[in-house]
Amino acid sequence: MKQKRAYKYRFYPSDEQKQIFARTFGCVRFVYNWALRKKTDAFYNDNQRLYYKDLSALLPDLKKQKEYSWLSAVASVPLQQSLRNLDRAFINFFEGRAEYPTFKKKSNRQSATYAGTAFTWRNGALTLAKMSEPLDIRWSRPLPDDITPSSVTITKDCADRYFISILAEDEIEHLPSNENALGADLGLKSFVVLSTGEIVGNPKFFHKDEKKLAKAQRRHARKKKGSKNRDEARLKVARLHARIADRRRDFLHKLSTRLIRENQTICVESLVVKNMVKNEKLSKAISDVGWSEFVSQLEYKADWYGRTLVKIDRWYPSSKRCFKCGHLLDALTLDVREWTCPECGVHHDRDINAANNILAVGLTVHACGESIRPGAVKTKPGSSRRSRKASK
Repeated sequence: MKQKRAYKYRFYPSDEQKQIFARTFGCVRFVYNWALRKKTDAFYNDNQRLYYKDLSALLPDLKKQKEYSWLSAVASVPLQQSLRNLDRAFINFFEGRAEYPTFKKKSNRQSATYAGTAFTWRNGALTLAKMSEPLDIRWSRPLPDDITPSSVTITKDCADRYFISILAEDEIEHLPSNENALGADLGLKSFVVLSTGEIVGNPKFFHKDEKKLAKAQRRHARKKKGSKNRDEARLKVARLHARIADRRRDFLHKLSTRLIRENQTICVESLVVKNMVKNEKLSKAISDVGWSEFVSQLEYKADWYGRTLVKIDRWYPSSKRCFKCGHLLDALTLDVREWTCPECGVHHDRDINAANNILAVGLTVHACGESIRPGAVKTKPGSSRRSRKASK
């Protein structure tokens, strides 16, 4: 089955290309902020809603104005795409997946998307509009020979690294089916405990670099605003953040890929992390562990490779229910890691017992349907939001 898939690579632009990207990022950021202000003012002042087609029709007139003539110096496609991105941001807001869109800043991550008419792909070389030379891409993994990119997104992160994401339709073959089923209990002491008894430790990437990051941030705060020294200090802070994020992402991808390859069905809890981080004592540790990203990776990889991901109700008492006899404790505090069932006398490891309960309930949901418990969700291949979006 063909699905849209993105291939991300790092590239190293020349000095001339860096100048072009700097202008493009600035124009994209300006158009996005201009459109956001237009939409907000139109709604609150005139009770009128502006959509992509309305703002797209106003963009040529904006370029013709003398004070904004510099917008014509860059490719027009990324500017139009920024309006589409704003439209998508508002859809996410109204559907409850994101906060109200905010204005883009020069100091944050920058990006620009080029559709098929704004770049040339020939013999493995990619040349963007307004550029005479192809990009110097580091092909860390081979790009399939039979695919044609539909769009490319250029990104510059806060550590001044350039990345390109190539979107194309690719044939993704399902993995051979097997009978393995797995329950996974996500935690803080251990990142995940599996129903097989395997315990994957929590790497705590942020915690390991926290002192180094705090020192770099203090040095940055002492520098004079607008000085070159302050900019260099900011870059050191950004590189530390990038190091933490890269290591966490690499760990999550390797673990999620292994679990998807080894198991036909994976059962997890449907956690609401944005509510959990409100706990003042645990918020830093919860943010560091990366549960949401891990479950998201399991979800789209299950779609790709013909696996099933089952999310059970987050209120299911997996930790304090005895897996052997079903006895439910009245309370079980977080500091209790082992307990003995008063009904059948079986001694439980808290996390392994929870993983076994998650597996049992998940298989019931998979067999009987979503109505077995409120909030249970079953993800079949091709049913995730990412897959539905790609098929449109």
